[in-house]
Amino acid sequence: MRVLVTGGAGFIGGHVVDLLVDRGADVVVVDSLVAHDESPVLPSGVDLRTVDINDEDAMARAVDGVDAVCHQAARVGLGVDLDDVRAYVADNDLGTATLLRALWRRRFAGRLVVASSMVVYGEGRYTCETHADTRPGPRSAADLDAGRFDPPCPQCGAALSWARIDEDAPADPRNVYAATKVHTEHLASVYARETGAAVCALRYHNVYGPRMPRDTPYAGVASLFRSALEAGSAPKVFEDGGQMRDFVHVRDVARANVLALESSWTGALNVASGQPHSVLDMAQALCAAFGADAPAAQVTGEYRLGDVRHVVASPQRAAEAIGFEAEIGFAEGIAEFARAPLRR
Repeated sequence: MRVLVTGGAGFIGGHVVDLLVDRGADVVVVDSLVAHDESPVLPSGVDLRTVDINDEDAMARAVDGVDAVCHQAARVGLGVDLDDVRAYVADNDLGTATLLRALWRRRFAGRLVVASSMVVYGEGRYTCETHADTRPGPRSAADLDAGRFDPPCPQCGAALSWARIDEDAPADPRNVYAATKVHTEHLASVYARETGAAVCALRYHNVYGPRMPRDTPYAGVASLFRSALEAGSAPKVFEDGGQMRDFVHVRDVARANVLALESSWTGALNVASGQPHSVLDMAQALCAAFGADAPAAQVTGEYRLGDVRHVVASPQRAAEAIGFEAEIGFAEGIAEFARAPLRR
């Protein structure tokens, strides 16, 4: 099987490529390498094409002869502020559109797996003792300034409890990156309807592990904490650290991609560990695993308006649809990540 992996020199894409090569696939990688300060290390035999995904001629050549596509290329993370909006739309929306047009012109009707994210949900799922399932609105700056980080019930103002969110929850993007990921899913879905291609969107939860990029506002919180420790600084935990997340190891995420490429499932799937932890839990575990001399995590009370409070996944559908269950536990994964090399 010949597989095109966009963003295949990146953090998740690189691990996907490793697994595909191990399984005997013929792999073509398209990556601009703009997020790299050093040459990527890819398995022998991989056809690496250093091009921008918006280069139409290059993409037309890249899709020629492929049986399946794994679309990982994207600008990720919350970013800095709205000044990033054009870059996100160019890389994520237009980049996906360029790929899809190249596939359309080739009359590609094979397997397409696209990388999506938990951010499409906005806030996660919540329950109220009185009103059952409910969806709180965006948190206000006034509440966050006052340290009221947990959203109240929009109907009665009572405290809410978080619950696991599944793929049937409506999209509610709360930042630019999230909006582009919703659009990526929608564009891929349109392509599926027009061509009959089998399209699966994998909604990654908080991915961490070896080869994460370091020292960048576009990286995930795990990378920011790990970069701080490597620099001898304390990880700075925003809000009160009580934000609940699902931290899933990158090798599990790569395996989910390969399972999705080998399946015929269409639609969206959560890719998660099924083991929720708070952000403070993760910071403290990382500090402990880093070594006795590591500084303790610092809870700062700072916040980012585009962040959400709790997003915890239900992994059930991925288990049923493609046979994916995470294999790397939190303690094992964090212990490895504490000393694993990061990408510059």
